[in-house]
Amino acid sequence: MLRIGLDVGSTTAKLVVMEHDVIVYQDYVRHFSDIKKAALSLLSDVRDRFPDREAALTVSGSSGLSLSKLGEVPFVQEVIACTKAISELIPQCDTAIELGGEDAKIIYLSGGIEQRMNTACAGGTGAFIDQMASLLQTDPAGLNALAEQHERIYPIASRCGVFAKSDVQPLLNEGARREDVAASIFQSIVNQTISGLACGRPIRGRVAFLGGPLTFLPALRKRFAETLGLSDSDVLFPEHSQYFVAIGSALSQT
Repeated sequence: MLRIGLDVGSTTAKLVVMEHDVIVYQDYVRHFSDIKKAALSLLSDVRDRFPDREAALTVSGSSGLSLSKLGEVPFVQEVIACTKAISELIPQCDTAIELGGEDAKIIYLSGGIEQRMNTACAGGTGAFIDQMASLLQTDPAGLNALAEQHERIYPIASRCGVFAKSDVQPLLNEGARREDVAASIFQSIVNQTISGLACGRPIRGRVAFLGGPLTFLPALRKRFAETLGLSDSDVLFPEHSQYFVAIGSALSQT
């Protein structure tokens, strides 16, 4: 039997199909708040690719609970799902940092599991990155390209887009290099994540970077690694890093 994990977040829906603990298919789409349509599209593709196969489905994600109730399928909380995937796929991980569309997570695995998640504010998440990229008249990929050419870092708030804009706009008006502003935005995300979630607990050992923003924005990963003082051997950037919640959902099936 195939095991399907569906992670419905605040901005995207991600799906994995597993057979014998191996991913045989994966896909993700932006749902633009039409969660039902996005989920049906992903599941329809699975049906077409694996006709006449039996499958079990588990749903996770910040927007997945209502879908789970509607379809009467099992639901697993996303931090639990992510932790499950980490323990199975990268057991050497000491700490994991995952950024989503509108939430952030830090999961400590060494010395006892401790899971922390921020959903009260979208500061320092994918939505914040989208907003800041627009302010610099680019997209997240363009923001990453700019940040890779930076020369200095400015202090910028990331607790919300309003405060960040009040820091970014004057810098731009005063002629600050867009490259430096882009890197400073990424640094503000690092600062927000560490101060808001770690709350003084050290982030040590081998650190995994998960979620869409940390998958597609290497300059952001670099800001984290440099701030945390991680060596290359301490940085874990696993395959399918943006799918870990979906993977954990599939693996949670008994």
